[in-house]
Amino acid sequence: MIPDPDSVTALLRRAATEIILPRFQKLARHQIREKGPGDLVTIADTEAERLLTPLLAALVPGSVVVGEEAVAADRDVLQRLAGTAGVWLIDPVDGTFNFAHGDPNFAVIVAFVEHGYVRAGWIHEPVDGETVWAIAEQGAWRDHRRLIVPEPPPPEKMVGIVSGRLPNGRRARGALEAGGWPGRMGSIRCAGRTYAKLAAGEFHYAYFSRSMPWDHAAGWLIHREAGGYGAFLDGAGYSPLRSDYPLLLAPDRAMWNKLHALLAT
Repeated sequence: MIPDPDSVTALLRRAATEIILPRFQKLARHQIREKGPGDLVTIADTEAERLLTPLLAALVPGSVVVGEEAVAADRDVLQRLAGTAGVWLIDPVDGTFNFAHGDPNFAVIVAFVEHGYVRAGWIHEPVDGETVWAIAEQGAWRDHRRLIVPEPPPPEKMVGIVSGRLPNGRRARGALEAGGWPGRMGSIRCAGRTYAKLAAGEFHYAYFSRSMPWDHAAGWLIHREAGGYGAFLDGAGYSPLRSDYPLLLAPDRAMWNKLHALLAT
């Protein structure tokens, strides 16, 4: 059962309006804490996930939820992805560091997974009030406007998001620069916003050193349904069951191969 996209969008807007935006640029120090070194969580993260969890589960009878903050509290929650029930993946505030520091580059991400396959995904941008979403085999949309990844420009005019290191420990950005890659590279510290811009052609490629499913399942599907190509760095197709391995996105397979050749050398 594929959930109604408008119903999910409405829930994400509700979480943003009632919980997240009222705290944007208004967080008290005691409302921010570290889960790990440099890994922040705020009251907005925990309360938004608490709101969304039962509401999303109610949309698909028998479904279960894997939320980022629930996994942080109990790692065994992640095992629900391997079960037979439909699974909702929730990142209640993707880009928490940005959110906590008053930067508008944050998003709410939700994906729906069945039997290890991503069936639907949503990325809601609270400050802009827009939602990008996709249903498998039915295209990608910004609200109700179809998204199509445009033809890539020449590499020297491409803009990408490159963060983290390669499996061998080398910085991914350094590897591309050493290989003579001419495209511009940066990072906005928010996977959700990055995927939305990839699907719209505002960014052209991205490398993520980690692939936690709540960060990437929805965005990977949206990018694919808009016509882009993404796979793990070892060439394997994306799966939310593989939770911590580098992921490379490009506007098409040919450009993915060019980037991959530089990163894998």
